[in-house]
Amino acid sequence: MKSVVALIVAAGRGERFGLAGGPKQYRKIGGQSVLQHTINAFVTHPKVDAVQVVIHADDGEPYQQAVAANPKLLPPVNGGATRQDSVRAGLEALADKGFDIVLIHDAARPFVNSMTIAGVVDAVAEGRGAIAAQAVTDTIKSTDGKGRVTGNVSRDQLVAAQTPQGFLLNEILAAHELVASKAITGLTDDAMVAAEAGMQAVTIPSPSSNFKITLPEDLQRAEMMLGHSQLLPDIRCATGYDVHQLEPGDHVVLCGISIPHHQRLKGHSDADVGLHALTDALLGTIGAGDIGSHFPPSDPQWRGASSDRFLKHALELVRNTGGVITNLDVSLICEAPKIGPHRDAMRARIAEIAGVENFRVSVKATTNEGIGFIGREEGIAAIATATAVFMPTGANGDAD
Repeated sequence: MKSVVALIVAAGRGERFGLAGGPKQYRKIGGQSVLQHTINAFVTHPKVDAVQVVIHADDGEPYQQAVAANPKLLPPVNGGATRQDSVRAGLEALADKGFDIVLIHDAARPFVNSMTIAGVVDAVAEGRGAIAAQAVTDTIKSTDGKGRVTGNVSRDQLVAAQTPQGFLLNEILAAHELVASKAITGLTDDAMVAAEAGMQAVTIPSPSSNFKITLPEDLQRAEMMLGHSQLLPDIRCATGYDVHQLEPGDHVVLCGISIPHHQRLKGHSDADVGLHALTDALLGTIGAGDIGSHFPPSDPQWRGASSDRFLKHALELVRNTGGVITNLDVSLICEAPKIGPHRDAMRARIAEIAGVENFRVSVKATTNEGIGFIGREEGIAAIATATAVFMPTGANGDAD
């Protein structure tokens, strides 16, 4: 598994924001500095192993006052005169630390969400550069530079570049060194630097909440977003239930783990009742129906399919709606096989599929005390609960 480091660029002076009160990354919103909010998004993400902040040489004291210690947080390094210089300084500091993937992110984008970070990481892990980007929804006009409209620009293929922008660390460092050697300046993001070196990048959808604090009114917008978040937390919890018959066989698949057994679960897919119930629970947090409406058992393409595909689909839908998974709980109901010896493996597998820490996953088991079809070992059932937190209206980019 590739190791991931986030490089947060916080060396700017923020001239457009105004110098009174200090650089914008050290201004407070919701009782914490903008920079601390940005750092929080990465140090709490399960796919990020470390965070490196690049600061201005004069900001050692403001940084110490604005940022709390964290095991994932590396000592800050000083940047340069331009953003390009600062990113290159950060990459050089990371070059010998053993990281494979780097996510380069603006300190003044404190509301980047978990889904966007995960999407960029996953794309880079597949060998591609990736940038967070927002679809352009406004009508775009060209002008003559004096305010007069001269034409229309199709927005069908346009996106607004955001951060994080992710690359293999050694490749983007080489690209930065190349443009520096050619004295190429004025490149406003790292995708432009990558392009100079012949690298390509894909775009990862990102909501409008991932905006950059540039002007004083942006700080007011950020305060309002945090106010909504603090006053109206949108925590959703939903349940799912599934049951499958048992038939003669040599193993059962439960919560993604194959367990030797004299029976198997009967179903169109691998009949993993644990993951099926969890899939329904996740779909329930966004009112998206049940597993059968997304993967009809009548469709031959799902015959024998591994149920992690269903779970990943539900997770993607939840995250695309702005949800952050906080807890996944599965209770298995069966007389046999014994679940205890496999519980940790099940928890780890679910956590891996969901991209969350193990402590956010629970797997429990009980028998049916010999009662009913479960007691007669004719079937296995599962009850699952999923909990997710969603940004409230006006804060997730869906309803500004």
